[in-house]
Amino acid sequence: MLTPQANTTVEPELWALLPPGQSLINARLVSEQDTIEERLVDYTTRFGETAARFANAPVSCIAAACTGASYLIGARREAEIVEEMQARFGVPFLTAALATVAALRALGAARIALLTPYPETLNKACTPYWESFGFEVVAKAGPALEDTAFHPIYAMAGSGVLASYRELSATSADAVLMLGTGMATLEPILTGLEEGLKPAVSCNLALAWAASQAVPWDALNETTFEDWRQATHWKRRYNALFGS
Repeated sequence: MLTPQANTTVEPELWALLPPGQSLINARLVSEQDTIEERLVDYTTRFGETAARFANAPVSCIAAACTGASYLIGARREAEIVEEMQARFGVPFLTAALATVAALRALGAARIALLTPYPETLNKACTPYWESFGFEVVAKAGPALEDTAFHPIYAMAGSGVLASYRELSATSADAVLMLGTGMATLEPILTGLEEGLKPAVSCNLALAWAASQAVPWDALNETTFEDWRQATHWKRRYNALFGS
């Protein structure tokens, strides 16, 4: 797993999501660029050197848990990077964004509502990305950014995420897409299942599903995603890890 330098969400959520018999090792993507947009793009130039730090560890796939970068570089450049990484390392290379595309297709979702933690600079870039894969964005909402926290996205409260999920569930969308890998989403997803809200897909949920199959993102066994969305195998593990 390749994770942005200050992201505190990917590792605990992926540990909860991965099924028995599967594990992960993590490396931090680092950048000295000043803005979040510059850092995200810089990360994409460092995927290779970061993955190389795993040396000869027996990994079956490499996954980049950095959704925002895909919006900024665009789907075409993202596809080129996927090919480059797979040729270099000889295993499937997944991005959180492409895994999410596959998950939405597995649900048969055409109309999506975006639950976004992003500043407006990233919001402007994310909608065209999803539209480029044929999805219709029908609504958008999100909790307020935590201005005083160490990072406005990674410190976002789950209560705000759930409130936005409830709001977007009342729209005409087929599914609610919870954006980013830094926003905690598993508790709101579980609550949404209990309340009968519209299907939700988060980027970490989609990435764990894709990584567990260790195949290229466009060759995923899409029939299995419904069990993941329903928390069939991961609810018990999540409760054991986080005590809810």
